[in-house]
Amino acid sequence: MSADQKPIASVWTRPRRTREQPSLSREQIVTEAVQLLDAEGVEALSMRKLGTRLGAGATSLYRHVASKDELIELLVDEVYGELELPDPADGDDWRDSVAAGARSLRAMVLRHPWVATMLGQVGLVHLGPNMMRMSERMLARFEAAGFPPDEVDQALSTLISYVIGTAASEAAYLAAIARSGMSEREWVAGLLPAVEEAARELPRLREGAVAQRDRDPAEIREDSFTYGLDRVLDGLETRINP
Repeated sequence: MSADQKPIASVWTRPRRTREQPSLSREQIVTEAVQLLDAEGVEALSMRKLGTRLGAGATSLYRHVASKDELIELLVDEVYGELELPDPADGDDWRDSVAAGARSLRAMVLRHPWVATMLGQVGLVHLGPNMMRMSERMLARFEAAGFPPDEVDQALSTLISYVIGTAASEAAYLAAIARSGMSEREWVAGLLPAVEEAARELPRLREGAVAQRDRDPAEIREDSFTYGLDRVLDGLETRINP
């Protein structure tokens, strides 16, 4: 690195401070921040509010986490630690194991809908140990399946882009329903007459709405995700070397 180049600003690229407040730890801060975000959403996150919940001032938090951007890096990596990932040593079919990882990622985003927004703030460089562990295991699966070495990274990125994009939209939809105070079934049932009326002269949309009338909306979401996941894997499979 030349003298005029600045190092990457990341919680993972600077030494961890050794003189920390004994009554508070980085792990406590992260755990409390995840609970705050799960309960109140991304708009609620501030160092001041987090300090209040921990019974400490914002200044005390900064002894452990240098900035809110660093906290976000820690939070994203924390929830990535929840993923259930395929073991590279397992003999399962590559599609089954990769699909299991994709479903685990989707489930994590739906548990923590704020993470989809924060991924954009973290950027393209993810240095957290949990995220890197996830990437390593998934890459091993693609590699063992026979993907060309120069396409393994792109194959994984394609899969993750599908899962994150779909799950983020799904999480936003579920958050809107939660704010209404209704269950998903109630919300969809209340909306359906308006949908059918709006599509009265649009036969394909009308028939689709009628066909879904008596189905569980959660089941519809699951089927939709599975269909897209299968088609992504179908496309990727064409790149496997015989």
